Amino acid sequence: MSTEPTEKFEAELVNETPPASDPSVENSSSANKKKKKKRSKNNIKDITLIYPDEIYPEGQWLDYNLRRTGEAEERYLAREQEREQEWNDMRKAAEIHRRVRRNVQNKIKVDMPLTDIANTIEDATRKFTGAEDLKKMDNPKSQGIGFPTGLSLNSCAAHFTPNAGDKTVLRYEDVLKIDFGVQVNGNIIDSAWTHTFDPKYDNLLKAVREATYTGVKEAGVDVRLTDIGEAIQEVMESYEVEINGNIYPVKPCRNLCGHNIAPYTIHGGKSVPIVKNGDETKMEEGEHFAIETFGSTGRGFVVPGGECSHYARNAGVSVPSPQLGNAKKLLHTIDTYFGTLPFCRRYLDRLGEQKYLFSLNTLVRQGIVQDYPPLNDESGSYTAQFEHTILLHPHKKEVVSKGDDF
Repeated sequence: MSTEPTEKFEAELVNETPPASDPSVENSSSANKKKKKKRSKNNIKDITLIYPDEIYPEGQWLDYNLRRTGEAEERYLAREQEREQEWNDMRKAAEIHRRVRRNVQNKIKVDMPLTDIANTIEDATRKFTGAEDLKKMDNPKSQGIGFPTGLSLNSCAAHFTPNAGDKTVLRYEDVLKIDFGVQVNGNIIDSAWTHTFDPKYDNLLKAVREATYTGVKEAGVDVRLTDIGEAIQEVMESYEVEINGNIYPVKPCRNLCGHNIAPYTIHGGKSVPIVKNGDETKMEEGEHFAIETFGSTGRGFVVPGGECSHYARNAGVSVPSPQLGNAKKLLHTIDTYFGTLPFCRRYLDRLGEQKYLFSLNTLVRQGIVQDYPPLNDESGSYTAQFEHTILLHPHKKEVVSKGDDF
């Protein structure tokens, strides 16, 4: 992964140094090194300490492919002012996402347990958002982790995160999808990339990355979702990858897609396909979208399987309250600390919940909570993912999660 520029809050190096024979210079140099070393240990902290004015960097701005009408542009300033806090919340979450992924990209190594990778991402997210202890927060849902950290390997395309006791380690030959979210006031940044050590997968990653960039480029107000899917499909299917002497066409995982994002709801109801599917639904001004694509060397179709780790409270579902006392208690914990934000079993462990699996499954059976098991292509295949969150302003689109890495 590419290395990003040194962060603005780190000390800058001085270009000119007086002769080393001067004792005062040696003492000063030693002090500066100690000071710089001390600062480098504190580069993960509440993001408001880095941006005390609470104004966060904007994402990448792109023109729409079709220019909006003059009337739409006239409405821009008024609507932008109304939603300025929402946009700023998204930019805050995006800046945290960039810093968290920069931190973990520098630490991932062969034989690293997936649990350690998840903890590295989630602990940094908690620290940047000031959400290290949900029980001490006035409003534990005000900011923090947007959804469980996805660490899906090889043929598993999505929805895997290690449960307690999982011993899976990252191997040199693995293809790892890293998908995590940050939320501020329920405004969620959803962004993902694929990490590999072996260069034989480079063309697979390139195909999916370029397909995602194509989706971002084609997206815009009044654009039909099927047209975006068609453009993504055309780009991805133009690639093939050679692995261990075999040539594989890169196929879109046709039953996976991007989506719009609503407050405290990661999937807002609209799906952005990665193949042409005939959906004439249009993107609308003011919406947030996660543009994500998945490519595979397998059949390009995923099915659920494996131990479940991801869950979310069903929003607006009218069902009777659970009858079991333990299930009621667990539901109260979910409502208090997550609401409709997705969570995983490790998060319940962290809150001190014990022996809750039967109660959790009871809530799933009653339709109060939805389970999201891992999604897998055929065994032996390799899948890759890239994803960005975009904001559809009246005049342009903002790729708010864009960074120097991807």
